[in-house]
Amino acid sequence: MIPCPGGTRHMGRKTFSNYLEKEYTKMESELKKIFEGLEYISTTSDIWSVHNRSFLGITSHWINPTTLQRQKAALACKRIKGRHTYAVIASEIDHIHSLYGVSTKVTSTVTDNGSNFVKAFAMYQPESLSDDDDDDEEEVIFTDVADVLNTAAEEGIVLPPHQRCASHTLNLISCADVLKWLLSNPGTKGIYRSSTAKCTALWNKASRSTVASEIVSDVVTKKLLVPCTTRWNSFYDAVARIVEIPMTDLSAISDRLQLKSISDRELHFLKEYCAIMKPLTVALDILQGEENCYFSTLLPTLETLMSKTLEMKDSLTVATGLPEAIVQAIKKRFASVLESNDAMLAAVTLPKFKLRWVRDQRKKEMVKGILAAECHKCVPGPEQQPARNPVSPTTPPDSGSSKDKEQDFFCFEDDDETFSKFHTIKAICLKQSAATPSSAPVERLFSLGSLVLSPKRNRLSDQRFEKLLLMRYNHWFES
Repeated sequence: MIPCPGGTRHMGRKTFSNYLEKEYTKMESELKKIFEGLEYISTTSDIWSVHNRSFLGITSHWINPTTLQRQKAALACKRIKGRHTYAVIASEIDHIHSLYGVSTKVTSTVTDNGSNFVKAFAMYQPESLSDDDDDDEEEVIFTDVADVLNTAAEEGIVLPPHQRCASHTLNLISCADVLKWLLSNPGTKGIYRSSTAKCTALWNKASRSTVASEIVSDVVTKKLLVPCTTRWNSFYDAVARIVEIPMTDLSAISDRLQLKSISDRELHFLKEYCAIMKPLTVALDILQGEENCYFSTLLPTLETLMSKTLEMKDSLTVATGLPEAIVQAIKKRFASVLESNDAMLAAVTLPKFKLRWVRDQRKKEMVKGILAAECHKCVPGPEQQPARNPVSPTTPPDSGSSKDKEQDFFCFEDDDETFSKFHTIKAICLKQSAATPSSAPVERLFSLGSLVLSPKRNRLSDQRFEKLLLMRYNHWFES
């Protein structure tokens, strides 16, 4: 509800429009003022299509240096016309970052694995980053004339480092990699197809007929869940609901609906499937969080996911090789994250994790070395350090500053209180943990957008819709 100035008096259309413009300008100025005081922020971005219109959404995320609380704000939900090419996406993202003065402060931008986003960030990285990715061999590249003509307009566009959405990647593992293994393995191919076909028939019957739904309600107290095509989690939840039903009740439901009943072996397979996939669903829920989910969460979550998945392989009788297949898929799709120094620094500097997630002793020593090196980089050089009191000839040179900062971690690891007194560790954490592990926040922006741009209000102008959505997402009128 948007409060009206001047008590309860209703405003006319023109007065209300002027009021919204004034409030939006005030909100935009307030955000810019907040960003001026920040050193590190991150953004998420995605494209949403509704009512034959497409919008590019961008949200920002940072850690308050004083309270250490996660904070967020929506920056844009801008209309995009024409094709969603990588050049158009790059130009809009760069423009929005520049508009709020955060181009040099964004540590990373999180998007899904869409090819247009991936190419945009690959093409418009700073030279120091893009040069590292170039192959030694020269390659002949054919350039489109239109691209040449647009080069002048695209010059000067620089995007921050790109981070792929971890939730989207885990969904790909659940849908593509797991399905590929189940259908290519002779021991699971037939039983997977038959069991899911019977489940699908049951879902269709119960969801499309009120009589069938009443029959199910007569036998079991919980309603059957129907999977959604866009969310793998919904498929897992629907199967998990079926395996909770006793075999006798399942047979009774199938008989009354005149459907083929799920056999004992098929039910056993579905139970194994749910047991294997449960850690993955928990990981998805963690990584799609927002208020208390940092980039620091990603690496410990992946390590724990792989460990818990492998733990159950000895208790399986049908899908015996599926846990190893899932772990291999995680290692392949998250290879860059698992070996990333930034991801390790983010995890190890967050008090919630520290070194507890590292089980291998050699890796633990390696992580300590990476952190010590990062702490050393944070120590100013001799020419930058303030003048100290003269040191007598008998006193050894004071090198304690560098050593103390490098050793912050070893005290920090044993400290159960907040890390606010370890300034170097805090500075590293604020930088590395600014990003979110997934692009779920911008998807929540679009969910809110569907309430603003409802069928009854689909004639809102693009600019008015964006302003209403951003003010609502940023809770501008709550106070």
